[in-house]
Amino acid sequence: MRFSELEGASVGIWGAGREVGSFANQLARRLPTARILVAAFDTPPIDDIERTLQAPGVQVVGPEEAVAALGGCEVIVRSPGVPTRRAELRELSAAGIPVTTPTALWLAEHGSEGVIGVTGTKGKSTTAALLHHLLRAAGLTVHLAGNIGVPALDLLDRGAAELTVLELSSYQIADLLNGPEVALLTNLYREHTDWHGSEEAYRSDKLRLLDLPGVRIGVLNAHDPSLDALTANVEIRRYGIPTGWDVGETGVLRSGEPAISTDELSLPGEHNALNLCGALTALEALGLPVPRLPQALEGFLALPHRLQTLAVGDRLTWVDDSISTTPESTIAALASFPGRSILLIGGGQDRGQDYTELGRALLDASATLIGVPSTGERLVGAARAVGIPVERAIEAADLAEAVALARSLARPGDVVLLSPAAPSYDHYRDFEQRGERFYELAVGGR
Repeated sequence: MRFSELEGASVGIWGAGREVGSFANQLARRLPTARILVAAFDTPPIDDIERTLQAPGVQVVGPEEAVAALGGCEVIVRSPGVPTRRAELRELSAAGIPVTTPTALWLAEHGSEGVIGVTGTKGKSTTAALLHHLLRAAGLTVHLAGNIGVPALDLLDRGAAELTVLELSSYQIADLLNGPEVALLTNLYREHTDWHGSEEAYRSDKLRLLDLPGVRIGVLNAHDPSLDALTANVEIRRYGIPTGWDVGETGVLRSGEPAISTDELSLPGEHNALNLCGALTALEALGLPVPRLPQALEGFLALPHRLQTLAVGDRLTWVDDSISTTPESTIAALASFPGRSILLIGGGQDRGQDYTELGRALLDASATLIGVPSTGERLVGAARAVGIPVERAIEAADLAEAVALARSLARPGDVVLLSPAAPSYDHYRDFEQRGERFYELAVGGR
């Protein structure tokens, strides 16, 4: 379904957020005869929802009334946060009412050509931002949108670009009907099982991106065993291999030859060097010249809450990696500071993650762990189980106490790293709010 096909339609939406707000704005301005008639929410909406949706007189309903109310609409637009597997949406689809998303509408409108879609459990935002930066350094006009930057539909108001980098979450991919010309997958770990229903469903929803119409090339990370053996009905380009872009002891390599030294990389950690390899492989997959390195990386900074150095003060380095919501990403964060003594603050919403390997990584790094609720107790238990002394695996009541403990235990030159290995929703609105609170405590409290 194309956005332009909604002219005159009666539209229902489920959920809210940036993408739904962008959709409502475009609908009101471009297709004035189409109207949002019903808005369904799982929690009470904000007071000025009619103004937000630019839909005077919109009928607002809860989940109990949603099927009956939305059943009178000609199309339903789903916010990415609303699971595709929920029974109400399936009932509406079975009744013949199309369910789409703002991202799907934009892809149908724009087409696949010239779009690089970036997804993965971790690293997708950094990889998308690196791609955008490198493409601009190569002298191309490029848009950055999707799960990072602006909602895709906002691009309708911008001038034409030669390329678009579109970061895609599993929530956005789950029911896409068209894909980008190039689909880049950074990695796949256990994540978002509550939304998808199972780890297998999460993987399936991510990997379906490779099979969508319009996808010509898949770019896959060979360092992830689950992607290294993956096959698809599209051309596959791999990074993290000796014959392509890879990471070695000295930095980033191209076919075994040094391309960028570790000291010249603007982001810490092997995982970020691999993100750069993925971006460079995507450029080559499109037949684009690689801009001069490392000069093309000048001005690129770590994204907020992603191994972001907040301050070097009190003779300590404070690092915000609040985006790390899996054990695997926290293990990568620990490896990003070789030769440094690390105090890790970890813990958050319990999604049943296994912390055994993270405990071993903490032991190998000789790190001190300060666990915070809700998974802090399990994380501390995993650390002690592999032999970390009790005095180096400590529980704190909350983030404020954890920061105070870290400050009292740290020695000059140490790194205090917030890398929770768990989501934030048990205590914070999102990982951004958790990171902002860490900044207040770490930097504002000096």
